[in-house]
Amino acid sequence: MSTRVAKKGLLVLLLLAPFVAGAAANGDDVLAHGVRDGKAPAWAIAVASSPGWTRDCCTYAKAIGVDAVLYQGEWTGKPERVMVLNVWPRKLATLADELAADRKQYLQRDEAGKATAIRIHNPHMPCRGVVYEGSDRIDDAVVFCDPGAASGIRLSWSMSFADGDVTQRALLDAFMRVATNARYLRYVAPPAAKKS
Repeated sequence: MSTRVAKKGLLVLLLLAPFVAGAAANGDDVLAHGVRDGKAPAWAIAVASSPGWTRDCCTYAKAIGVDAVLYQGEWTGKPERVMVLNVWPRKLATLADELAADRKQYLQRDEAGKATAIRIHNPHMPCRGVVYEGSDRIDDAVVFCDPGAASGIRLSWSMSFADGDVTQRALLDAFMRVATNARYLRYVAPPAAKKS
């Protein structure tokens, strides 16, 4: 996961972004789900997405090795302007450890990079965010969330932006709505259709 900020512009936008705004939850807003893995029960991540965003868990997301993506327009395969959901089994002791490990890995890859923590207010689970500013002129925002020990998982949302992208504010608003309104659910597969 990577993340960066252009001349503190992204950080300012993130701090001003509406953290708890968003569409109300409904019964069909599950974005991705996974099967039971050892002690971790089957899981689902649900979130309402803004109009104009394509939700994908099973085509492009699988092709790039993530659990889900949200994007606008046509799929380009480029990481900019794409919200990425990653879910993994809990291994590190705390959410702070997840953030520290990501930060260390990022700064090892780009020694001139900067990392700035951001506050995240997800009412459904604890989340922590970071913005990375690197030498590649790509800004990244990453939010790590912990649905609790019983879930057996942790998750992250990430999104990259080209330095100076004129649509950055609108993209960040949409990203923060998703990151702050995502919910963990225990997944129960729908009953199999009866054969006639």
